[in-house]
Amino acid sequence: MKPSYWALGLCVGLALLLGGCAPSAYTEQPAGFFSGLWHGFIILFSAFGKLFSFDVGIHASHNTGWPYWLGFILGLSMSIGVGGKAGQKARRSK
Repeated sequence: MKPSYWALGLCVGLALLLGGCAPSAYTEQPAGFFSGLWHGFIILFSAFGKLFSFDVGIHASHNTGWPYWLGFILGLSMSIGVGGKAGQKARRSK
């Protein structure tokens, strides 16, 4: 297969764009449920941004507590796909 340079450029551009939405330590308002949901969903892009910058955070340090973390865990599970495919694979192998 030939490498597709436009697809690689599109993936890198998308990673940089979504990495710009990562949490920062400079926000004044506390992050709530929907911010936690978003931060959990873009965790892979935040981690990529954290590799190259100290200003990018993985989670919002100024948050509302358990609603933020509930949203973060739900977003994280949607992002990495916990449960759904693993359960299907186990059922198929029997």
